[in-house]
Amino acid sequence: MAIDMNNFTSNQSGESAVKSDRKLRIGIIGTGGIANSHIDSYLKQPDVEVVAGADLIPGKAEKFFEDHKVEAKAFTDYKEMVDTMNLDAVSVCTYNRTHAECTIYALEHGINVLLEKPMSVTLDEAVDICRAEKKSGKVLSIGFQPRFDDNMKMIKKIVQSGELGRVYYVQTGGGRRHGIPVSWSETFIENDKAGLGALGDIGCYSIDLVMNALGNPKPLTVTGTATDYFGTTPEAYSQVGKPECAKKFSVDDFASAYIRLEGGIVLDFRIAWYMHLDTPGDTIIMGTKGSLRIPSTDCWNGSFNKPMTIYHDVAGEPVETVIPLLPATTDLFDRKIRSFLDAIITGGEAPVPSSQIIYNQAILDGIQKSSECGHEVEISIPEI
Repeated sequence: MAIDMNNFTSNQSGESAVKSDRKLRIGIIGTGGIANSHIDSYLKQPDVEVVAGADLIPGKAEKFFEDHKVEAKAFTDYKEMVDTMNLDAVSVCTYNRTHAECTIYALEHGINVLLEKPMSVTLDEAVDICRAEKKSGKVLSIGFQPRFDDNMKMIKKIVQSGELGRVYYVQTGGGRRHGIPVSWSETFIENDKAGLGALGDIGCYSIDLVMNALGNPKPLTVTGTATDYFGTTPEAYSQVGKPECAKKFSVDDFASAYIRLEGGIVLDFRIAWYMHLDTPGDTIIMGTKGSLRIPSTDCWNGSFNKPMTIYHDVAGEPVETVIPLLPATTDLFDRKIRSFLDAIITGGEAPVPSSQIIYNQAILDGIQKSSECGHEVEISIPEI
């Protein structure tokens, strides 16, 4: 029987946002880079006021608010901000290395948290975050906005519909031919700040794409590598005119892994900031009834621009069914922010829960550990 294509059309009606009966007071921890997208989205919300921000660089938070024409109190110490400002929620937009400490401190002080990806640098940090969340009873959502894209949702819909049968193998990844992110900030390439390179920047997106579609099966073992063959060479920065970055580079620019998941699923993964290749391959989800091909992108942080294809048999003959490409969802960040606010107002579940993303972090952690020791490692996630 052929696939009923009506099963794979988008519901464009959307959901109405819940409105608070008062303005929610928001603080932003870390006012560089991604914080600009956070404040831009918060300022669109009628029931929100951004009242404070903290950045350890003197004057940076003040400049941030000045640029966005917002009257808010600026701090260099996020703890002082949390202690004194009577906040409903914070966005944590700091270096990866400080994600855990900032998030835990806010949760311990009764404040809801929207935490940018990656969740943390290590699995131990992620566990500590989850325990603080559980103890606090507050909302903690992790910043994976691609989950709100209609095409990304379609991937999960197809897998969960059973059209592919039992999934047994997944290939995913992505990367840039030349794209180490130093054009506006060099903190991405410094281990004492970022902790993870391509793995944490874009690899976590690629992993979440398939883990979410699969229903977040538990990772069991990992064998992986993380290398820096390009980032440590001046030639890698010729396009941005920053050859001096080669001396600062201390994270990974390429990673690959073979991951065994619960349910007999194998995940074959690779990610790159820099490579002599246009793409490391499409994302492929293989099942006992059919397989799905998802066109590659460089980082999976939004949508994709080519249709997906299901490969299956009809009446014993091989057939390819093209899934129509849906319009890209252009307000992903707004949806990320609004869903977080709605969860706070209603007391509902976090839109991107830590209970799912801890598996993502466990995989990143496993790849790092396997690369360091040179062999496969078991993944053990402690009780939360």
